[in-house]
Amino acid sequence: MLVFAASMLVLVGIFNIIDGLVALFNDTFFLVTKNSLITWDFTTWGWIMLGLGSAAVLAGIGVLSGKTWARVFGVIVAGLNAIAQISFVSAYPVWSVVVIAMDVLIIWALTAHGRQLAE
Repeated sequence: MLVFAASMLVLVGIFNIIDGLVALFNDTFFLVTKNSLITWDFTTWGWIMLGLGSAAVLAGIGVLSGKTWARVFGVIVAGLNAIAQISFVSAYPVWSVVVIAMDVLIIWALTAHGRQLAE
């Protein structure tokens, strides 16, 4: 399960990096409505996604290498990413829900099966 969580962290991180690059290079790609939770422009959103994506990739690599700090960091990054995706749900609803579900699975795998690392 830890290999699954690490793989999912890396995958979510790559997805976030792609989302961030799209937001940086094409501001009009995502649908922005008047009732959007995002109060800043998508350039800022792109930088946030790049940061979260890079952190998730690093956490996934750390979990694969067996580091305890990486499990804790992975839970924090997945939680922050889920919160960020909740604010992004009005711009890209289906994708946000898929990524939130992946974040929940990552948190569950890292917390429920984290002791397997010691064994």
